Amino acid sequence: MIGIYAEISDGKFKKSVLEAASYANQMNSNGVVAFCVGSTNDDEIQKLSKYGVNKIVTIGSISFDSQNYTQILSKAIQKENIQTLILANTYEGKSIGPRLSIALNASLATNVISLPDMNQGFSVKRSVFSGKGFAYVKLIKDTKVIAITPNSIDLIERPTSISIENFDGAVSENKTNITSTHKAEGKIPLTEAEIVVSAGRGLKGPENWGMVEELANLLGAATACSKPVSDMGWRPHSEHVGQTGITIKPNLYIAIGISGAIQHLAGVSSSKVIVAINKDPEAPFFKAADIGIVGDAFEILPQIIAAAKLNLN
Repeated sequence: MIGIYAEISDGKFKKSVLEAASYANQMNSNGVVAFCVGSTNDDEIQKLSKYGVNKIVTIGSISFDSQNYTQILSKAIQKENIQTLILANTYEGKSIGPRLSIALNASLATNVISLPDMNQGFSVKRSVFSGKGFAYVKLIKDTKVIAITPNSIDLIERPTSISIENFDGAVSENKTNITSTHKAEGKIPLTEAEIVVSAGRGLKGPENWGMVEELANLLGAATACSKPVSDMGWRPHSEHVGQTGITIKPNLYIAIGISGAIQHLAGVSSSKVIVAINKDPEAPFFKAADIGIVGDAFEILPQIIAAAKLNLN
């Protein structure tokens, strides 16, 4: 059997969960089991059934403590006789994936970007070196844990009926006390975004970010920034993309006033289409970009915004 870990945010399944379901149902036409920690609603559950999940195992609300999470999840997974578990390579997936692989005595592959090649003895393709290369890894154990990179798997619908089962497993006493959590409100998570509008020091100051946010709102995009911008306090560190920030893989990445240092490119080079806007024709970003626009961002950006408004109307 194949299972997925269905990560929840505010009672809703992330897009990466649907990608995991699509990945799993392409591997197995006999159905997929989803494991969900926390509460959700019928609409969200039916959303999973749209992508081939025919059973969901709910585990109730427990604090995100890595030890207890691993204990209860591994028990539920073993009870369902899951041989391959798919999860998204998000922050949460990176936290529990290795622990689950130990608890299940499983082979683990992270940053996976394609379906396994069964002709090569269950070999998977991984993105390595910040997206600069690929590695083919053979998973040799009977049980396998595969963490897929968000936005690397196409959503494929395979509607089916779905059943719900509650799992109640005893766990050891929680030794971790979570005093508070802080989440960015009203924003599209960068790791989930299909379109990202990003800007750098070329915007000259935080007071000019209104243009970036306006374009992002028109495109249904997330906003991001370069490291110097977050270091200067123009934008929050949660928007910093690059080697030392968040690594993303959107369908479209628009870089405005960013020179394109190698550290920044390492975090965005896996984007399907890169558009660079810079007044310096020698900016390194143009070598990596699919589309390059040489010019002043303060002249070009208003024109792009006007064109977006015209097309939307």
